[in-house]
Amino acid sequence: PLELEHKAYWALKHANFDLKTASDHQKLQLNELNELRDQAYENSLIYKERTKKLHGDKIKNRIFNVGDQVLLFNSRLKIFSGKLKSRWSGPFTIFEIYPCGIAKLIHPDGCNFKVNGHRLKHYHGGDPPPLEIPDVHTFPKDN
Repeated sequence: PLELEHKAYWALKHANFDLKTASDHQKLQLNELNELRDQAYENSLIYKERTKKLHGDKIKNRIFNVGDQVLLFNSRLKIFSGKLKSRWSGPFTIFEIYPCGIAKLIHPDGCNFKVNGHRLKHYHGGDPPPLEIPDVHTFPKDN
């Protein structure tokens, strides 16, 4: 009976603790939780702004003019496209530029078509230079 009375006294002591202190402690914890939540929200906004700025800095603004040579990205889905095959075709010549970044292209064989400007990139190359092999002089072998 003594152990039962002692356990009952311990349970009664913990059940009858000061309610004002407990409510103040709980309010303090809730306020800290709200502050942590607000701080996490602000940190996520800062992170989003930084990543947006870094992404925006990496994007190049492409300006196309009539007569420019461009390459066209072939975006059609192919089952067996081949790893080493280039996805860019061309060069094409820009014949006309429409609003919203649409360009009318002319292929050297004469076909005309309109494409979105996001599928274009400037063509900087020309025909590859011919391979020059310098004259090689043969020298007699030393014995």
